[in-house]
Amino acid sequence: MSLLSKIFNNTRKPEGFFGRMMVNGMNGGSHARMAEWGLSFVEIANNWDVLDVGCGGGANVARMLSLASKGTVQGIDHSPVSVEKSQKVNAAAIAAGYCRIQEGSAAELPFGENSFDLVTAFETVYFWPEIEKCFAGVRRTLKDGGRFLIVNEDDGLTGNNEKWEKIIDGMHTYTPDELRALLTAAGFRDITVHSDDQHHWLAVMATK
Repeated sequence: MSLLSKIFNNTRKPEGFFGRMMVNGMNGGSHARMAEWGLSFVEIANNWDVLDVGCGGGANVARMLSLASKGTVQGIDHSPVSVEKSQKVNAAAIAAGYCRIQEGSAAELPFGENSFDLVTAFETVYFWPEIEKCFAGVRRTLKDGGRFLIVNEDDGLTGNNEKWEKIIDGMHTYTPDELRALLTAAGFRDITVHSDDQHHWLAVMATK
């Protein structure tokens, strides 16, 4: 594996020195602006229970904690480096009992049925194995009428995705039509797609 591939494969699962650098970068810059843009499409009630799948460095968990001030926000990530960073970022909320960050897989979500009002996935579905199974698992954990928000920094329509898919193992950049079809097959309804034409950001909202 080339050094370039080694570095950028940490977007899929941050590990070691490069992984810590990657996780720190996820919490700021264009990632933060894109996350705020994506969250603008959902009005989070202050008593909601929220899950962030692929929580990375924990900045989005913190953003949603500020909105769901009387609810709970949980995060899950398959990278121990990400879990450690997210726990540090949200240490006060974890100590207070309204936040939990744990290691786990999007394919095997360790939560009961009808647990969450909102499930989010920021820049992570590119890497989910067996994505049909993952989407079905997300739907299972949502309450009736709950929402699933996917936010990606690439809408799969520019051609840039082909370059990154060659560098990063197991990556697939989904187009809006692909996500709509996958979500429909998983049983979601009221699927809406939002795009930022300047950056080619993508936000997709679906309802259980």
